[in-house]
Amino acid sequence: MRTVRILACGALTLCALGLPSAAASADESDVSVSPQRAFPGSTITVSTEVCGPDATYAKGQAEAGGQINLLEGQDSDGLVGDFTVPETAEEGVYTITVKCPPRTRVETSFEVVSRPEGAVRGGFGGTEGLNGTQVAVGSLLLAGAAAGSVVSMRRRRFAGAAS
Repeated sequence: MRTVRILACGALTLCALGLPSAAASADESDVSVSPQRAFPGSTITVSTEVCGPDATYAKGQAEAGGQINLLEGQDSDGLVGDFTVPETAEEGVYTITVKCPPRTRVETSFEVVSRPEGAVRGGFGGTEGLNGTQVAVGSLLLAGAAAGSVVSMRRRRFAGAAS
């Protein structure tokens, strides 16, 4: 019975580890898009090596952005092109189709997201938006923590001297 359990656990573990890697390789595209998530008005770069080492040109079409001309890249072996996401593009996932002569056609997608509104708040900010009561309560809490620390340190010091 113990052997059956060990074999069952081993088989389930192998399946769990093997399935995600197979799914990941099935999702990979022959076209890379950078960035994958873009704001309206931003520039997206499309590159591919699917056309072969001798290809010098390919055409692309983005659902949001129009025609893309892919030419030989300076630093890469593949073809590279870019386009601008229209300011009127709505949020969503859009397809990019790349066609290489004579009959190669591949597709990939990118996502348009909305720009964040207003400034990003982070860090230690100021006291903006706090009223007097909140400041007083915060000060009392800090004073209480400091007093507790002093009492704790004095107890340790006197306990160490008595030994």
